[in-house]
Amino acid sequence: MSARIYQRPKNAMQSGKALTDQWLLDFDPAEAKRADPLMGWAGSGDTQAQVTLKFASQAEAQAYADKHGIAAVVHATPPRRLKLQTYADNFR
Repeated sequence: MSARIYQRPKNAMQSGKALTDQWLLDFDPAEAKRADPLMGWAGSGDTQAQVTLKFASQAEAQAYADKHGIAAVVHATPPRRLKLQTYADNFR
């Protein structure tokens, strides 16, 4: 069983940064999704794809994965760069 550990990204639709301090552990899909013959919906028998575990820090998430024998890959959060500009820069 493999998983990925990453920090929740900022919501692109809002300016707030709520819940961006959480670290998430998502399991990789064990089987491909297939179309249901009756309804046409995509689905699979993999129930681990529905599980997302939340942690306060990367160390806690990594410790959980090590304790339960989960091969986890940590995706580092890219550094946030501030683009400082003034209102007058809009007219240059």
